[in-house]
Amino acid sequence: MSHFYDAAIRFWPDLMARPSGPLGFRFILQPIMACALAIRDGIKDARQSRSPYFWIIWTDASLRNSKLREGSIAVGRVLILAAAMDVIYQLIALRGLRPLQTLVIAVVLAFLPYLVVRGPANRVAKYWIRTAARQKKQQFSDQ
Repeated sequence: MSHFYDAAIRFWPDLMARPSGPLGFRFILQPIMACALAIRDGIKDARQSRSPYFWIIWTDASLRNSKLREGSIAVGRVLILAAAMDVIYQLIALRGLRPLQTLVIAVVLAFLPYLVVRGPANRVAKYWIRTAARQKKQQFSDQ
C-alpha cells in the first residue's frame, strides 16, 4: 500500500515538472502535429458533408465508439510519439517508468488537441466550400 501512496503523491508534481525538463519542446510539437491532423481530417469531413467530429461523439451514442476509434487511428502516430518521448523523458529525468503518467501525457498532448480542433476545422472548411460554390454559381450566372 505504501508504494501506491508514494506513486499517488508524486503523480502531479512529476507531471508538472515535465515542460521545464528535458524534451520540453514536445509540449509544443505534439499538439501542433495533432492539430494539423485534425485540420486535415476536418477538411475531409467537410468535403464528405459529415457532422462535426466532437458533436457526433457527444450526441450520437451509436456512432461514438466508431468515431473514437477513427480518431485514435488518425492520431495514433502522434499518440505513439507522445508516449515514446515521455518514456525517454522518464528514463532521463525520473530514472524509472510511470505508465499512467505516460498515458495521461499522451492523451493530453495528442488526443485532446485533435478532439478540440477537428470540429471547428470542419465548420471553417464547410464555410469555405459553400462560399466558393456560391461564387462559382454567381460567376456562372453573370456570364
